[in-house]
Amino acid sequence: MDEKSATRDRILQAAIARIKHYGYSKTTMAEIAADCDMSPGNIYRFFEAKIDIAEAMARKHYSDEQGELSAIARKKDIPADKRLREIFLKRLRDSYELLEEKPKVMEIAEVIHRERPTFANEQFALERVFLSAVLEDGEAAGLFAPGDHNLTAEMLQAATMKFSVPQLFSQLTLPKLERELEGVLDLLFRGLYSRAGDSAA
Repeated sequence: MDEKSATRDRILQAAIARIKHYGYSKTTMAEIAADCDMSPGNIYRFFEAKIDIAEAMARKHYSDEQGELSAIARKKDIPADKRLREIFLKRLRDSYELLEEKPKVMEIAEVIHRERPTFANEQFALERVFLSAVLEDGEAAGLFAPGDHNLTAEMLQAATMKFSVPQLFSQLTLPKLERELEGVLDLLFRGLYSRAGDSAA
């Protein structure tokens, strides 16, 4: 990592720590700069505005998350439907626990949604790559009926949107959310199974 990248990462880590504790709206660029022993003017060489720091935080979070979820997607020894179930349940649990432990993170989700409306679409597109691969594995194994895997992945995302940032949509407990998600996935998989795969299941 070169010096510029290292400095940018140091700023980002300081911003993450401060925003998770105090919240996005109560954090200033000057405070982040002070945490890094930098002048406020110097920090703008790396991030033009606070929203850019928020986006960098979100990108880091989703990059880490997608790395873990794509690792599940690559478990070829596990049937495709079980991999999909594990992916969506892990996403729900990790998101729920993060927002319970660090409720100030919700501010980041809200500000990104408002000020960077294409951000979520970019992340969903990246997620569809490994979801489509799992669906393709399922078809190859005779478990899922043939279909447009990218479109099916998009519809799976649409149907499970509530569970991606659960506290944004409801105040249910995690066990209740897990029950709902399991039920939604059961319904979705019934539509995906081939006749032979459905009988085997």
